[in-house]
Amino acid sequence: MPLDLSLRPEQKFPCPLCGKGLDARQTKKKKPYVICDPCGVQLFVRSRAGMHVFEQLVSDAGQRNIWKRLDDLQSRYRRKCPECGKEFWIVPNQIKTSWVDGSFEGYRCPERGCDGVVSWNKEGK
Repeated sequence: MPLDLSLRPEQKFPCPLCGKGLDARQTKKKKPYVICDPCGVQLFVRSRAGMHVFEQLVSDAGQRNIWKRLDDLQSRYRRKCPECGKEFWIVPNQIKTSWVDGSFEGYRCPERGCDGVVSWNKEGK
């Protein structure tokens, strides 16, 4: 039995790349999907089992405080390069240390050709 997400337009699902809340939509055949225009992500759920899990995730997002948790993750692990302005998720292989004493300096921007380094503190965001 197809899900009827169109009856609940406030239902959202997070983009797997940027975390933005996306409107859960339906295809003409009543199958759920989401689209994130800035990221170019299109997520279509095709199987009955997948549609059931998708419906549960969308329905439980508010109760499980998923949006607050995503905001917390972004504020901790997403940074903006002071040189080129690119936003990125920090990962261990981007750690920049001082060549003098090995102390932690921040995280290197992953953009090719950019030498920007973002500090860990909130001001470096």
